Amino acid sequence: MPDPAPHIVFSRLISLSSGVVELDRNWPERSAPRLILGPGALPLAVVEPAPPIITGRFYGYCLIGPAELAFVLSLGRACDIDPLKDRVFVAGDFNGWQEAVGQVEWEMVPGELGGERVLIWRGPLSQVLGKGPARFKFVTGENLWLRVPNDAPNAVTSEDGNINRLVDPARTGRHLWRFISAQPLDLAQPFTISLAGAPAGPPFPIGLGFFFQDLETDLPLGARVEAGRTEFRLFAPRALTVTLHLCEDLGDQNQASAAALVRRADAEGAKGIWELTVEGERHGWYYWYTLDGVESGPDGFHSDWRVLDPYACAAVGPAGPGIILSRQWLGRADRQFRTPAWQDLVIAEAHVRDLTARAPVRAGPAERLGFTGLRHWVESPEFYLHALGVNCVELQPIQQSDTVAPETYGWGYMTTNFFSPEASYSLAPATASGVRELQDLVAAFHRRGIAVLADVVFNHVGMPAHLMAIDRFYYFEEDHEGRLSNWSGVGNDLRADAGMAKRLIIDACIHLIEVYGFDGFRFDLAELLGVDVLRDIERALKRVKPDVVLIAEPWSFRGHIAGALRDTGWASWNDGYRDFVREYVLGRGGADRLEYFLRGSPWYFAKWPAQTVNYTQSHDDRAWLDTITENPGQDGSVPTANDQRRTRLMAAILCMSLGIPMFASGQDFLGTKQGVNNTYLRGDLNALDYRRLRRFLGTHVYFADWIRFRRGHHGRLLRQFARPSENFFTFIRGGEGKALTVVVNADRSQGSDRLLFALNPLVDDIVLPLGAELATGPWRQWADQERFYPPGDDVGSRWPVEAELFLPGLSCGLWVQE
Repeated sequence: MPDPAPHIVFSRLISLSSGVVELDRNWPERSAPRLILGPGALPLAVVEPAPPIITGRFYGYCLIGPAELAFVLSLGRACDIDPLKDRVFVAGDFNGWQEAVGQVEWEMVPGELGGERVLIWRGPLSQVLGKGPARFKFVTGENLWLRVPNDAPNAVTSEDGNINRLVDPARTGRHLWRFISAQPLDLAQPFTISLAGAPAGPPFPIGLGFFFQDLETDLPLGARVEAGRTEFRLFAPRALTVTLHLCEDLGDQNQASAAALVRRADAEGAKGIWELTVEGERHGWYYWYTLDGVESGPDGFHSDWRVLDPYACAAVGPAGPGIILSRQWLGRADRQFRTPAWQDLVIAEAHVRDLTARAPVRAGPAERLGFTGLRHWVESPEFYLHALGVNCVELQPIQQSDTVAPETYGWGYMTTNFFSPEASYSLAPATASGVRELQDLVAAFHRRGIAVLADVVFNHVGMPAHLMAIDRFYYFEEDHEGRLSNWSGVGNDLRADAGMAKRLIIDACIHLIEVYGFDGFRFDLAELLGVDVLRDIERALKRVKPDVVLIAEPWSFRGHIAGALRDTGWASWNDGYRDFVREYVLGRGGADRLEYFLRGSPWYFAKWPAQTVNYTQSHDDRAWLDTITENPGQDGSVPTANDQRRTRLMAAILCMSLGIPMFASGQDFLGTKQGVNNTYLRGDLNALDYRRLRRFLGTHVYFADWIRFRRGHHGRLLRQFARPSENFFTFIRGGEGKALTVVVNADRSQGSDRLLFALNPLVDDIVLPLGAELATGPWRQWADQERFYPPGDDVGSRWPVEAELFLPGLSCGLWVQE
């Protein structure tokens, strides 16, 4: 039987007047295939083989000549590679994958293809396709495997779940064809393509390519109250109609007035901006949008969805409606507070309700649910975090999430609006009281000398997904078949490199800085945003607040980017530190690894010490105590003596490590989640039980003393922003290679003061050989595993620094030489 005719398997617009069509194999004839653009058989001016740069963008490879193959990595939008610093290699079935890393013959070099900057490798086609189809991927010289774009048409998944690309010998150039229409196409209309003469079948739908996510505008967005009028503006590039619904009384939503927005006629006619001006200053009114457009397909519109404006400055709840607020009423936060330098930070992660629910402060039941109750607690003379001594609090999400009822507990990581404060934390959401309440809360922290970071979630959205109703394809990652990407684990991943998605993130952060006074941000699952986007966010925010604190959670289910962030101004949560210290205090980690973390995780993880955020517990997973307890069921409710000793060792290690130390609220008084791993809905387990502070007051005081030391005069030797000299540390190992003594400022490169810190994570006593030279000199002991000693305290149980240092089981000691 003769081979069946080629058929269409993929089609994308690459501009308003051109697109590409992929066939399942090379077109066999010399003449170009005859394509029909529908509906209406619109005329095509050109049908030709796609230029190499277009093929390379889609597939990662193209043919340069009849027998020469080029692997292509575009350095354009969403590329996290710096060609001046990063070496990139091609690895695949044809060169042993990992074996190719570092091999010059497989290194990609900077070049230009079709007027675009690329990294490129050229070689004989036979060198790659000697034995049929071949999988491949790009990898840096530091073994960072570059991800395959979600919409790559040649993506293949291996049995072990790895996603690679495929070079197919049946698709080597004449399988991808470019067409150019006689006139620009309207993005609000559905278009199809079909192959003349092909077997009968429905026309193939045309998707949107790279250019679509580049559409953007600098125009002000949202609802803006001006002199005598209110202006509404929304970015919706594929909508056919956009309708504003407006009412003065929340109870009148069913009688809300409706008015059509008008598409702005910009150059190219495709900026996607809809706008409307109404007479009167509508401050305090309620509004939402409905959008209509093509209904078919996964990216279709639903005209009955009530859409909350992404730029709404307040919302009644997760579904809206939005509340119109004038910029004059919003005001600007007091910027007098001086954010501590990164190396001086000591952070406590905290949740608004967990801090307040059981706090010994006078507050009503409604106040304890949100911002006002926490403000009362912050202003109390007994405020817990002030007593602990931290100078920075990282608040779990305070932006509007999918929390439906005020009494419903949640962590807030399912955000539905990036500008609005969480309505369930507000006393009167319908009046936008949360705006003033959050402003007052941040100001109260600042009066306490405590900087405030916002934990922000931009990698995915909660439900209802208003951005999805505006334009799913623009705002969310999809594969080439239209399925939503789910590396966040919650069903959708934001397409952060789309122009207006990135602008939305930046504008929301600037809003939190200017209106509320936030000092910085911790970005949830920042890997999903990409290093390139994170760089752009950094540049934009530092123009507004040069000392803004930027912290990434550098992983997702897709990968880990801490190493790639070294050349940026981002710090990263250090999960390796977290996992190691848990094992180390249980006697299962080596002193050599501890040296690495005490140095500030240099080289691969952190280029400069303040780039690592060291922690041993966060909101995720089990509490610290539950992970190390000797009790069955990982329940630390009643900690053993060894549990307490190991927790104190952890606090000492955390405060003696270069980098930014971060504690979980309640960790200092042996907080427990009773062994439960995921407590995101368990306010009963997460709320801080301050009775434990009284029960374990000695441990709380021990933590506070370490924090005071860290922030004090001698602690300056540990508060390093830049990498210290190579001989700044001296390490001596012992106790089966697990115990360690470290001398800080050993070479006296930073003055005459030195610190000596020794610890033994084993349950057995050991002797560490220090040598006579180190033992000489006026060392004064400051702390052991039980307490800190005030100046002049001559308690006889203090250990002298001797040539052979005795360390009891699960113990530590700190000495200072001035």
